[in-house]
Amino acid sequence: MEGQSQHKRRVRYRGTHPRKYSEKYKELQPEKYKDTVEHVMKKGGTPAGMHISICVKEILDFLQIQPGQKGLDATLGYGGHTQAMLNCLEGKGHIWGLDVDPVESEKTRIRLENLGYGPDILTVRQMNFAGIDHIAKEAGPFDFILADLGVSSMQIDNPERGFSYKYEGPLDLRLNQEKGITAAQRLREISRQELEGMLRENADEPYAEEIAGAIVRAVKKGEFEDTTTGLRQVIQESLAFLPEDQQREAVKKSCARTFQALRIDVNREFEVLYEFLEKLPAALAPGGRAAILTFHSGEDRLVKQSFKEFKKAGLYCDVAKEVIRPRAKECACNSRARSAKLRWAVREG
Repeated sequence: MEGQSQHKRRVRYRGTHPRKYSEKYKELQPEKYKDTVEHVMKKGGTPAGMHISICVKEILDFLQIQPGQKGLDATLGYGGHTQAMLNCLEGKGHIWGLDVDPVESEKTRIRLENLGYGPDILTVRQMNFAGIDHIAKEAGPFDFILADLGVSSMQIDNPERGFSYKYEGPLDLRLNQEKGITAAQRLREISRQELEGMLRENADEPYAEEIAGAIVRAVKKGEFEDTTTGLRQVIQESLAFLPEDQQREAVKKSCARTFQALRIDVNREFEVLYEFLEKLPAALAPGGRAAILTFHSGEDRLVKQSFKEFKKAGLYCDVAKEVIRPRAKECACNSRARSAKLRWAVREG
């Protein structure tokens, strides 16, 4: 009938289960298909479009959040950590959440607002956490600060973001797609020597020389495709010299490391983290607590060194002597938790 909207059938997919991100319509609508989401999570998977927060109990145990306090989630992401911290406030106090991703930060703001966490208790800002001094000047100092340095699952799993070699998509890798250059553009202008150094420094890649050489040659010959699978193909070809029984696993690991190295470079992650760590003590109230979750050795080294130096300078009265790891049960339920390391520091009172 005129004026009535026509019923739209869902996108059909091959087989019994959807494989492509866009076909997982049930996972992408968790509010309507809770049973499907729970089933995926029970199997140890992360539903499409979602992110499972890591070390929530360990973080809350350390932060010791009290009603009425002010806090900062420097990396809002899907908002799982933020929601847990908001629960601790019991409706009294305020949390500021920062995220550089304009798309996901707005989704999270709406999601949390629908759960009852409106602007009276939560303020979301789309900004890089390197600007912690600006938010601290406006809203701080903070009683507690959390930074989860991992890339959110909803970014990794979305092919359009280009974060994973497992899915066909544009080779982008930017956390904020409105700024900077893509990973594909970066590879088209970089020298072999610089690329080799990037792979070693950002990801400890053992085949950095071979992979860098293959990528630069492909670019010069006009044979390089600006896609995730195009980069994977070049990496695979560069490791063809390895024994056949070792190639599959080697390619898988080198792809993961290469994408990591590129993501760190494109988003200037080490420089941004260093700037954040330098400004962190001043953003904390006396006795304030900071927790940082890292996911690779380069990040962890920077955090460990910063905490140690500022403790020696008298800005922190206590820092974590050992890293805190996710429990075995959590890693079994969420494979992305396995590389996580939690460190903490307490501001001098």
